[in-house]
Amino acid sequence: MARLDLRKKLEILADAAKYDASCASSGTSKRNSVGGKGVGSTEGMGICHAYTPDGRCVSLLKILLTNFCIFDCAYCINRTSSNVPRARFSVQEVVDLTLNFYRRNYIEGLFLSSGIVKSSNHTMEEMVRVARSLREDHDFRGYIHLKLIPEADPALVEQAGLYADRLSANVELPRDEALERLAPQKDAGVIKQAMGRVRLKVEEAKGGKKDRKRPPRFAPAGQSTQLIIGADGAPDAEILDRSASLYGGYGLRRVYYSAFSPIPDSSSALPPSKPPLMREHRLYQADWLMRFYGFSAPEIASASADGMLDLAVDPKLAWALANRDKFPVDVNVADREMLLRVPGLGVKSVNRMISVRRYRTLRLEDVQRLTHGIDKVRPFITTLDWTPGGLTDAVDLKTRLAPARAPEQLSLF
Repeated sequence: MARLDLRKKLEILADAAKYDASCASSGTSKRNSVGGKGVGSTEGMGICHAYTPDGRCVSLLKILLTNFCIFDCAYCINRTSSNVPRARFSVQEVVDLTLNFYRRNYIEGLFLSSGIVKSSNHTMEEMVRVARSLREDHDFRGYIHLKLIPEADPALVEQAGLYADRLSANVELPRDEALERLAPQKDAGVIKQAMGRVRLKVEEAKGGKKDRKRPPRFAPAGQSTQLIIGADGAPDAEILDRSASLYGGYGLRRVYYSAFSPIPDSSSALPPSKPPLMREHRLYQADWLMRFYGFSAPEIASASADGMLDLAVDPKLAWALANRDKFPVDVNVADREMLLRVPGLGVKSVNRMISVRRYRTLRLEDVQRLTHGIDKVRPFITTLDWTPGGLTDAVDLKTRLAPARAPEQLSLF
């Protein structure tokens, strides 16, 4: 194979990493280089952000160690049978790139994944070497996210957690049987075991309040996973149920959703076309409702048709339209849980309303000042000077509140 220069390797391996959405850098402990000889931090301003073609904001050096892979997952463009340009970084090359990019203020840290080369243990060991070198040899204080290889030795996974801020092992597909069919070398049970071990280590690292000696730091930003949407036929209701069980069973910080993109020379077992990107967006909105707004997965699914979220309106509005008997709510007396279910009201807006109404009775203009827009809120609330009358039950209310123009879907190719 022809020897590639570093720029060409970066072009290939950064492009190959774009399919993994689970690269947010939130939730870790704060560190900086003040008072030390190291470089980097997980706080502060001035970081330049890059944007992927589908609009995701990426402030990490997001690369694969290699896109060579001995696995043959049907949905993966880097599978062993795929005819794509291949490249491989050395450990030192990844370390140097991370440090140089940080010094130039391009990034705030590293997101490192990899194809499986030689064996799962060999690949995981190489990734751990990158993180260890950054932390120990260069005292790097920035953010590190390592993608776990579930089939690797548990001891390597534990080492990864000592150096990384966040770990993630992708569940890949909502249905286990689909993973077995489309990725025969992967085992859903092995993935779950790896995630379970990470959860136990994260909890051990927190220690008890009475512990005199604090346990070693272990993945302080927790773990995340990713589900590919639209590759296995699972409806949104099933996907949300799976996400709820992952949050509850493994203490995940985030479940990421990635709309399936047909790849060149793909298997006939895969759909020939991509799902609407809006479907991915609606799942993120529904996920947010479960995490911060007190909704359960069955509640959200109850407003869907055939288990699929409405693409025309957001999940909270869809639920409100399907449960009009619960509205309008009086913003001056309603409890926080019910206010969070009002379309157009976010967590910050609700908290401000509860704070303000201790001192004065809220009017419609007060609500308008506390929200980003009043149009979606107005049909579902009453205030001192406002009642929606028949607006709440209007037959065309969905049409009035739905966006006038559908967003344009972009492509990864």
